[in-house]
Amino acid sequence: MTAVLVIAGSDSSGGAGLTRDVCTLADCGVGVLCALTAVTAQTDAEVRAVHPLPPWIIRAQIAAALATRPVGAVKVGMLGTRAAVAAVAEALLPAPALPLVLDPVLAASAGGELLEAEGRVALRELLLPRATLLTPNIPEAAALLGEPRAEDEAQLLRQGHALLALGAHAVLLKGGHGSGPLASDLLVTHDAAPQRFSAPRSGALRRGTGCTLSAAIAAGLASGLDLPQACERAKQYVTNFIQQPD
Repeated sequence: MTAVLVIAGSDSSGGAGLTRDVCTLADCGVGVLCALTAVTAQTDAEVRAVHPLPPWIIRAQIAAALATRPVGAVKVGMLGTRAAVAAVAEALLPAPALPLVLDPVLAASAGGELLEAEGRVALRELLLPRATLLTPNIPEAAALLGEPRAEDEAQLLRQGHALLALGAHAVLLKGGHGSGPLASDLLVTHDAAPQRFSAPRSGALRRGTGCTLSAAIAAGLASGLDLPQACERAKQYVTNFIQQPD
């Protein structure tokens, strides 16, 4: 079975993080290998505590996962610290051709910082240039660039191209934090016109949608889909996920 290596933090509530990734990948029919970066104590309403794991154990987990069986793609989520970012970048050096989906988890949806300021700098410098796809939401795109939040699609596309200029191979700008009847995600690449993946905006609130989307895209890439196909299939998966009862 094709496998995805997930590098992310835990979420004790089960709503996001590594737990959500594993559920998504199982639904998508791919195997899962894991490297834990941090342990968090969370509820649906707040982040209560964060315990980063030492860099050496992060590197060791990734090395062991890559040695266990073939990996078709990598999904990176919460990292927490600059040291963790550096550890992941170093551990992935032996596998430069693996597709990598980078979900820049900067803060929890319920509030609470999940990547320190120095870690954000390291993310831009060490992992963003390695990313096959970067998947920021609207606030994350702005934060990564040190700019105000985009207020319209033109500004959002400009920020997407600015993230490409920092080294990302492609950027999927998630529209869940936008407005209007459609939640549209914009795929921005170096060599093609932007592509839009839209679904009716739901009034339902679900945690873990960013984790779900990036994991589903990684599953698609590991299964042999091209990037637009993987994004389209993942968008449909997330739409169905949001509509499910808790």
